[in-house]
Amino acid sequence: GKKLGYTFNNRNFHNISLGQGQEVVAEQALDLAAEEGHWVILQNIHLVAKWLSSLEKKLEQHSEGSHQDFRVFISAEPAPCPDSHIIPQGILENSIKITNEPPTGMHANLHKALDNFNQDTLEMCTRENEFKSILFALCYFHAVVAERRKFGPQGWNRSYPFNTGDLTISVNVLYNYLEASSKVPYDDLRYLFGEIMYGGHITDDWDRRLCKTYLEEFIKPEMLDGELFLAPGFLLPGNMDYNGYHQYIDSTLPPESPYLYGLHPNAEIGFLTQTSEKLFHVVLEMQPRDSSMGEGGVVTREETVKVLLDEMLEKLMDEFNIAELMAKVEERTPYVVVAFQECERMNILTSEIKRSLMELDLGLKGELTMTSDMENLQNALFLDMVPESWIKKAYPSTASLGVWFADLLTRIKELETWTGDFALPSAVWLTGFFNPQSFLTAIMQSTARKNQWPLDKMALQCDVTKKNREDFASPPREGAYVHGLFMEGARWDAQAGIITDARLKELTPAMPVIFIKAIPADKQDTRSVYPCPVYKTRQRGPTYVWTFNLKTRENPSKWVLAGVALLLQ
Repeated sequence: GKKLGYTFNNRNFHNISLGQGQEVVAEQALDLAAEEGHWVILQNIHLVAKWLSSLEKKLEQHSEGSHQDFRVFISAEPAPCPDSHIIPQGILENSIKITNEPPTGMHANLHKALDNFNQDTLEMCTRENEFKSILFALCYFHAVVAERRKFGPQGWNRSYPFNTGDLTISVNVLYNYLEASSKVPYDDLRYLFGEIMYGGHITDDWDRRLCKTYLEEFIKPEMLDGELFLAPGFLLPGNMDYNGYHQYIDSTLPPESPYLYGLHPNAEIGFLTQTSEKLFHVVLEMQPRDSSMGEGGVVTREETVKVLLDEMLEKLMDEFNIAELMAKVEERTPYVVVAFQECERMNILTSEIKRSLMELDLGLKGELTMTSDMENLQNALFLDMVPESWIKKAYPSTASLGVWFADLLTRIKELETWTGDFALPSAVWLTGFFNPQSFLTAIMQSTARKNQWPLDKMALQCDVTKKNREDFASPPREGAYVHGLFMEGARWDAQAGIITDARLKELTPAMPVIFIKAIPADKQDTRSVYPCPVYKTRQRGPTYVWTFNLKTRENPSKWVLAGVALLLQ
């Protein structure tokens, strides 16, 4: 192509970074450039929201009769959410748009990680074999941790801003350490990469364990024997030149799948299902909210809501009379205390549900003025979503309103049965608690009192039985039988009594009843167990409850990488 005779001096080229009151300068530059045929670059226009309409007018004004070489380049950071889309339609419609999207999939991410280096990098270290092997393993590690995000909470509990700086600094550290020591300090390197370079971003203990486990699998002495698999079917390559590594990725890396991350294929089904559910949800929310749809016998929005509202008010039981319940209890055991706490929490929730439904009922009848809270409640009921004011007083849940309300009634029934005579149920539905931790702690407290053991020196042991809740007629002498748990990322083999690979399309198989009892902490069996986190919902993260040690014949690291957890819903 012909060279455009542009020079990067101020005469032909105006480069303006917005955000510090540079709007006037920008306008002057645009006027001059339109006349003289200069280029103008406006950076960070997302910082000057108020000025954008003036910019749109200015560009429209210069779109005709300006110099033929006049050009404007505009840059902005992506908006975090749809509400922040502030660039005027006119500017968007009349421009050529270019976005810099991060690569997706392991192929693109691994090539991109390697692109931060070149042949000179590979030759700079005197310990060539070790340096190249660990550098390639680091590139794979970098690609995995960045791309694992797409699997939602089963990938990472929280989302982290890993960046190429983490990778390039890690390679510098690697170079310095290898040059300075006679043997490869694997432990030190893993610590620096996992706890400091990458670990510095990580705020969740389980995510820290995941990061550490990847490095333990990828960076170890066996890597130099040519037998280390970074993923099923993908061997860590031997000594090659820079282009050789890129070609090796193209020829050897298996096609994109959860296996490349140590995950089970079910992880992808789960994440795709959640994505499509979100999409349908948004489409549903975009329905017109006009309530004059009642012609031709179509049920109006108000009528739909009224039916639902009446049905809910009818099914809600009376609140628990705590004073009356306290009067019939002889001894306030740790379990009884938990039962009272749960009744109190349930009363707070059900009274809020009743109050808001009755208020909305009066609003729909025209006896009260509709407020924004009442409208939000009406919309939630119509869209089958749990209303915001109820969520605040409830427990974490990912269910739609219909399922959530049925579940609420079951929780109330369980509490009624338990507070009927305060005898521990033969099998306790762990899911039914606002605070499952308090019940698990009560198991330790009652055992500690009975045996006069110090509470801080105790732990819970969980033995997975081979039976379901119907098979138990009475509670155990010590501890409790609990049910209502599901496993994500793997499944429980009841016959062998160990964790094993999940079956395809069975995303969260139910666990048998688990027998939980308290033991002195030093009597715990830590060999061949996977410390498995228990969460209330599939959102994981802040819904963490406890850690159950589950038996495994395979290396526990397999289940760490697969994101295996127990869920209460």
